[in-house]
Amino acid sequence: MNQRSPWCALKGERANVTPFTLEAPLMRLSVASLRRVVKRDLAIQFVPQALTSYGGLELLGRYLRQIDLGARLRQAFAGLRSDYGSGRIALVLLALFYVGARRLEHLRYLSDDPLVTRFCGLARLPTRRTVADWLRRFTQETLAPLVALNRDLVTEALARLDLPRLTIDVDGSVVRTGATVGWAFRGFNPHHRKDPSYYPLFAHVAQTGHILRLKNRPGNVHDSKQAVPFLRDIVDDLRGRFGRRPALEFRMDAAFFQRGILQLLTARDCGYAIKVGYWSWLPLKAIAAACPRWQPVAPGVTGHATELVISQWHDLRLRVVLYRKHVNHETRRNFQLDLFTPDDGHYEYSAVATNLPLGLAALWAFACGRGAQEKTFAELKGEFALDVVPTKHYAANSAWQQLSILAHNLIRSFQLETLAEPKPRSRKRTYAYLFRSMRTLRFLLIARAGRLTRLGGRNMLRLTKNPATEALYHQIAHRLAA
Repeated sequence: MNQRSPWCALKGERANVTPFTLEAPLMRLSVASLRRVVKRDLAIQFVPQALTSYGGLELLGRYLRQIDLGARLRQAFAGLRSDYGSGRIALVLLALFYVGARRLEHLRYLSDDPLVTRFCGLARLPTRRTVADWLRRFTQETLAPLVALNRDLVTEALARLDLPRLTIDVDGSVVRTGATVGWAFRGFNPHHRKDPSYYPLFAHVAQTGHILRLKNRPGNVHDSKQAVPFLRDIVDDLRGRFGRRPALEFRMDAAFFQRGILQLLTARDCGYAIKVGYWSWLPLKAIAAACPRWQPVAPGVTGHATELVISQWHDLRLRVVLYRKHVNHETRRNFQLDLFTPDDGHYEYSAVATNLPLGLAALWAFACGRGAQEKTFAELKGEFALDVVPTKHYAANSAWQQLSILAHNLIRSFQLETLAEPKPRSRKRTYAYLFRSMRTLRFLLIARAGRLTRLGGRNMLRLTKNPATEALYHQIAHRLAA
């Protein structure tokens, strides 16, 4: 490199001044050129400007307009009146979740952001009280169209993927509430036993992370409460939409090992893998004790397949696979089986009832894949405010939960159209695509400052020059336009 090049004249003829190019410098930079001096605090002023902190909402808004979400929201909320329009208030809550806000009080911090108001189709945002009053007007009848809209949006996204099978994980998750919240009771909550809670039931699509259905319940119910009609509606909806083409598989924990659930899934020709507890009324402990040889399944895991006849359920016959996992110390999970001599080691025992044609190793992996839904639940609570209870009304809080999973489902479908790439197949039947978390997507895409201007008679959003952000925006815009 010519040491007397034009770049030398920029700063005392020092050749190591960084040129304004995207290429790496040809020599080491000096320490002085990497640092800058900050001598005093910046003065802070607030003035009216057409600035936004969430430039990525424009790309997300393009996708929502493509699927005609505004019209579908208006149709779903036809029974709810509002000066702002119920569909637009729903978009306000979606924007609230996408920008990272969690409570209705946070609306006042977004009121002057021009891209947030544009995303919602409003000239000004409603106040916290207006949105809370709108939520409190929900009933079980007016909530049903929102549940149906969620279902339709998910099934449409799944139809575009043309998956050979759909794996549905069904489970409940605790949402803590205040002491005066309607229909909140003390129930299963090991970490906060005295706190009232809700116990919503989820149907999670393992391949995409969509929430196919959510049903809110008070916290004092059993995990399988209302599970039979819940599952029946899911199977009927999917069969009505897809027919027999995608095979349906369900994974559940031992709370769902119920006669009605097993009979329903068998009658509807659905596969299942349901954990079985080592209860006293089942002979699993005796079967494990009498097992002469356990087959290797995975490192430290062995298994044994058997046919279980349940006399209490009119001699119902089930294929059950028993597993034991070697652990280095005694744990609470293996207290129910004191079967072996001390020198045999300590084991954690489990059992899975299934009608799937899977070997012991494949069934172990398939059953373990159910744990991936916990990542989705954590994201729903942490990034989409599912664990927030905005009012004291049960129906209003149920509507908040439905809007939370609507925001989550739309982001998943948005990524499937723009960013998600297929992943290698796995026996665990977890995500079939590589998704970015909402926290990552918010940083990379949504939380980008920009200025709204008008050039040549056309509105324009101008962002800071950044090659990585520019490439990401161009990629998404190109795929949305395709």
